[in-house]
Amino acid sequence: MKYENQPMILNTVVVGSGAAGYSAALRLSELGVSSVAILTEGVLTGTSRNTGSDKQTYYKLSLSGGTPDSPFVMARDLFAGGCVDGDNALCEAALSVRCFLRLCELGVPFPTDGYGQFVGYKTDHDPAARATSAGPLTSRLMTEALEREAARRGIPVYDCMTVVRIVKNDSGPCGDRGEVCGLIALDTSGGTPVLRPVLCRNIVWAAGGPAGIYADTVYPVGHTGTTGVPLEAGAEGQNLTEWQYGLASVSPRWNVSGTYMQVLPRMISVDADGREREFLNDAFPTPASACSALFLKGYQWPFDCRKLDGTASRSSLIDLLVYRETVQKGSRVLLDYTHNPGMADEIDYSALSDEARSYLSRAGACFGRPIDRLQHMNAPAVELYRGKGVDLASEPLEIALCAQHNNGGLAVDGWWQTAIPGLFACGEAAGTHGVTRPGGSALNAGQVGAYRAAQYAAAKRNDAPAVGNMSAVMSALREVDRLLTAPDASGPSAAGMLADARRRMSGAGAALRSAASLRAALADTDRALAAFPTVSGDPLVRFRLRDTLLTQKAYLTAMLDYAEAGLPSRGSALILDPDAPGCLPLPGGSRFRASDPDADRRDMVQTVALSPDGAVTVSWRPVRPLPAPDEPFETVWRKYRENKGLL
Repeated sequence: MKYENQPMILNTVVVGSGAAGYSAALRLSELGVSSVAILTEGVLTGTSRNTGSDKQTYYKLSLSGGTPDSPFVMARDLFAGGCVDGDNALCEAALSVRCFLRLCELGVPFPTDGYGQFVGYKTDHDPAARATSAGPLTSRLMTEALEREAARRGIPVYDCMTVVRIVKNDSGPCGDRGEVCGLIALDTSGGTPVLRPVLCRNIVWAAGGPAGIYADTVYPVGHTGTTGVPLEAGAEGQNLTEWQYGLASVSPRWNVSGTYMQVLPRMISVDADGREREFLNDAFPTPASACSALFLKGYQWPFDCRKLDGTASRSSLIDLLVYRETVQKGSRVLLDYTHNPGMADEIDYSALSDEARSYLSRAGACFGRPIDRLQHMNAPAVELYRGKGVDLASEPLEIALCAQHNNGGLAVDGWWQTAIPGLFACGEAAGTHGVTRPGGSALNAGQVGAYRAAQYAAAKRNDAPAVGNMSAVMSALREVDRLLTAPDASGPSAAGMLADARRRMSGAGAALRSAASLRAALADTDRALAAFPTVSGDPLVRFRLRDTLLTQKAYLTAMLDYAEAGLPSRGSALILDPDAPGCLPLPGGSRFRASDPDADRRDMVQTVALSPDGAVTVSWRPVRPLPAPDEPFETVWRKYRENKGLL
């Protein structure tokens, strides 16, 4: 493979061009780091630019109304999600207003009332109506505003650059752990792949979550993630068991949350012979109870193992029914907005739950068909699909239970620095969320993490890279060249193996998991890794396969460790177990461990590490407690002056 002999020299490289990546680059530039650049696989790809919902949420400290709020109260609510480190939670709360208002000043149109208040609403796992939205494309608007400012400041962006190796100086002051001294990127901008070395002091990893490890996913097609690269370099993962799964359309990939469910579309299953069936009636006692659960699914969008029982909280049973129809039976599931459930001319709104009936009544939406209600309540949600080639007024929408967001990720400290000095992570790449989180908190966390990483890098690591590390960078380049060059075009197809790996992960490591299926999937992953040297394909596909397999190995090992520990179902994952006492039945006869927040180790964080020989080790540690600083103003002011705002 071709490669450059002369490294690019920078202080800091930001990997990723989403909202977190652009924000990190801007903060670094503003804080005086003149030598910073963005490397990205595709400027126009990625989750920030290409995802949304009926009204995509940004979660921050309340800025309207008379309900008391404070950074500590918000941090306490984030911390209560379980498996969350307190210092990260307090930072995300304390800096939420600063980061939010900066986006407003850059032109993101978050709405205000006639008095200038940033009005809010309640989102999932939110007790205080802290949520706000700039519409279905909030994260895209954020990304574009930050991109414009980065261009105005002259921050260089190198497109079609996939980072394939992080290089460390193992003989540096950090001993065996080493510290960042560079990276290797695969440049595909010219058609012929070229390896490009970079010498640097810092890397801010903002490449998003590992979207490409699943087949059933709502992540945009252009987003795959490269979590295996930092894991292979020695960064630890944490809370890798914790994901959000939810119902999403298959084509285009989009969450069917909020109003898409609250208008009560007809949900049907279509088998291989074309037979239609409204399958929700299989598990709900009355059509009205099914509609009431469907309404709740709108703002209880993530699958939640706690929402399977009871008369008023069974919204997540809908996810399992969809999973049974699509994965277990091989049928297609469609949302039909042209007819009411049961093909009724009108819905009996008086039979719905009080919450559903009251909401629809106050919205003036107790009339017509689902498409009429959707057009009345949220016209932009209709236009969004029309702009993607789907007219909900005339055609059904195919859906599935999909991976949407990784609440875990790379382990970071209070400055969003990983275990490798000089390697920071922000956005979805950073594992600062726990079991549950308020909807929209990820957008805030990305902005806060970018700011914290930039603060530390600018204050502590704003010096030139050591020229003496150039040999380590070039040595890594030659090793990557050997690794990604296919030895034999007749070997197994990398693209085929990648598709198999993604299907395997969706089958064993998604919302329904068992120790037996995880163990089998892990064994298959190990066999695929062992076969990698013989695999055929171009360098980028070979890299994608290897990175996916390494990432899957880490995630499957974490999930298997949790399942084998006998712990209860937690968050967005059910642990299937036919033998455990007290387990509950699922539609179709399977049984699972009941949720038990008092016994699921919410006060602990599970971490994983990938060793050079490919083994994955798992350990557990107590969460870092929620700080409660109470220093006098003068003391804080003095420390701020002396330490440039750092702790």
